[in-house]
Amino acid sequence: MGQPVWLEVALNGAWTRSRQPLIPVSPEEIIAQGIACAKAGASILHYHAYDSLTGQQTSAVDVNVRIIEGIKSKVDVIVYPAITGLSALQALTPEAGQMRYETNSTLADFGLMEWMVVDPGTVNMSPLADSLQTGGPQGHLYVMTEPAIAHGLKLAQQKNIRPSYAIYEPGFLRLGAALAQRHACLTPIYRLMFSDQFSFSFPPSQRAIEIYHRYLQELAPEASWMVAGLGFDPSQWVVPTIELGGHVRVGLEDAILGIDQSNVAQAEAAAQQIINSGHDLASAQQVRDHLAIREVR
Repeated sequence: MGQPVWLEVALNGAWTRSRQPLIPVSPEEIIAQGIACAKAGASILHYHAYDSLTGQQTSAVDVNVRIIEGIKSKVDVIVYPAITGLSALQALTPEAGQMRYETNSTLADFGLMEWMVVDPGTVNMSPLADSLQTGGPQGHLYVMTEPAIAHGLKLAQQKNIRPSYAIYEPGFLRLGAALAQRHACLTPIYRLMFSDQFSFSFPPSQRAIEIYHRYLQELAPEASWMVAGLGFDPSQWVVPTIELGGHVRVGLEDAILGIDQSNVAQAEAAAQQIINSGHDLASAQQVRDHLAIREVR
């Protein structure tokens, strides 16, 4: 039997309920679902904070503190929030890095940050035809300039936080590996991103996972990685990912838009697949210990 498999659950994302109706929005909902997913086997949780009154995302420090402390007071789990969302024009300004990471930096000062989103590149997230027909969102330009990425990596280095890379395109892997080495931060976690509803990256397939895996072995052989996505059905890729030594992320942020399967149901299903494949589910402490061992090799 190989190393225990990590199960991450991305609880909501930036969709709002107009696009993903089952996402938790209030701090109480996010806390409750996070705890339930941890009890179902998740060792890592990712969330976006929302303003309960408006139903829109918020970067308010007090809301994030409430969520993280609310979850971690009940279960031992790695919990990390989103970075601050910016428009494409804001993201091109010299202040973009500061704006993106101001809340994360404050949370780190409070001792509440273990992992942090640092996405190494810019991508055009355009819906495919079937997404347009089912009322999916219009295309979105997600901008992360090199100075903003560097700001995140420097913060991660200063605060001893684990960077979590979303690899939306193959070039993200190249730039991410180079910048991680340049800024001497902790080795990032690489989330290989796929989609059934959007046009970024490769379409999900065994061959695409293997290509990314080979590429990762060349550029960042010590890095841990997982398969994830947006508008993505991960169920058929859990076992192939585990067989290559990867880990698994599920949840309503990543799932097909409009899905009727809750975060907890997705966590339970993925946990059962992992167990049926002959592997144990990793605890949060096992994730931390594994990363610490690989870091000193």
